[in-house]
Amino acid sequence: MIDFELTSEQQLLIDTTRAFVMREMIPHEETLERTGKTPPELAKKLKQRSIELGLHACNLPEDVGGGGLDAVSVTLIEKELGRTSLALAECAHRPMNLLAACEGPQIEHFLEPTLKGEKRDCIAMTEPGAGSDLRGMQCRAVRDGDEWIINGTKHFISQAEVSDYCVLFAASGEEQSNSPATRKRISAFLVDFSDAGVEVLPGYNNVSHRGYPNNILRFDNVRLPGWRLMGEEGAGFELVNQWLGPTRLTVAATCVARAERAYDIALNYAAEREQFGQKIGRFQGVSFPLADMAVEIRLANLLLLNTAWRIDQGTVTPGDCAMAKLYCSEMLARTSDQCIQTVGGMGVMEDMALERIWRDARIERIWDGTSEIQRHIISRELLRPLGC
Repeated sequence: MIDFELTSEQQLLIDTTRAFVMREMIPHEETLERTGKTPPELAKKLKQRSIELGLHACNLPEDVGGGGLDAVSVTLIEKELGRTSLALAECAHRPMNLLAACEGPQIEHFLEPTLKGEKRDCIAMTEPGAGSDLRGMQCRAVRDGDEWIINGTKHFISQAEVSDYCVLFAASGEEQSNSPATRKRISAFLVDFSDAGVEVLPGYNNVSHRGYPNNILRFDNVRLPGWRLMGEEGAGFELVNQWLGPTRLTVAATCVARAERAYDIALNYAAEREQFGQKIGRFQGVSFPLADMAVEIRLANLLLLNTAWRIDQGTVTPGDCAMAKLYCSEMLARTSDQCIQTVGGMGVMEDMALERIWRDARIERIWDGTSEIQRHIISRELLRPLGC
């Protein structure tokens, strides 16, 4: 028989993280929404509290100094953190999993300070002309003896202004093949924002996730020592794939959490609000959508945890993570919109969290792989074995 029960340790992680979010994050949401900024002193306090609770770096393997939690446990934590503003949740920083690939001096200069909370990482991949088409990136890394010279621009770089360094993906050459089309080799580099020639610029005003900055990065003849190359030259896509699967699952977990929060607001409103002499939840026009949303949220939870379980079993595929990200992000869009419809005019007022959840939901179908990219991954995984 399949056992869907959580372990006592997993339930403790949920309870601990939920209490942290409810007591120390959610009360600050209004400030972020009003100012569009996360106060530095608040961010520092939340990071320290995250370290004390063992949430910081819980996603990295124990043999590199991380918490060593299994994927199901990490997903449960991400889901609880996802109930609040992304800017606040990110104060309880979980370093990128691909930092586990650090070797030699990379460990001392980047991995260890990040695990201790002394440095913060971010990822620099997207460019103005290269979003879904990563091989279209124009940022280049040219070898010069034992060093690399980086030139180019990245944008939509989350949290760069509050980070110390980035894992930069850049074109480092061209693959040798019989195909007439040129395929760029992509490599990954550790770039400290104090390196000469690196510029961190303000990004764009975003309708979603207020207080969560995005930035533009410019690299002007940035000279890096050879040891800053992560892995082999041209092996950047392998690192990208290590990062994307867990990241897409984090997006899915966040979407489920926000859908649950929006649903709770709408459900309670329907049970209390009276019109035409009775509770509006008694009208099928209100109650049936509530039933539909409950089904969708249940399905999303099952898909989410099944995908995390597959990671732990070593059987997960890119299509599995794509399914979770696709369904959960689109489910959140439908649910947040219907919850506002249930509540009515008050749903789009800033007095309620619904309008923020609804706004924030829009970006989830775009970043970390658009819905169209997820469908492409899923369909290719289904059809290629059949020779199509």
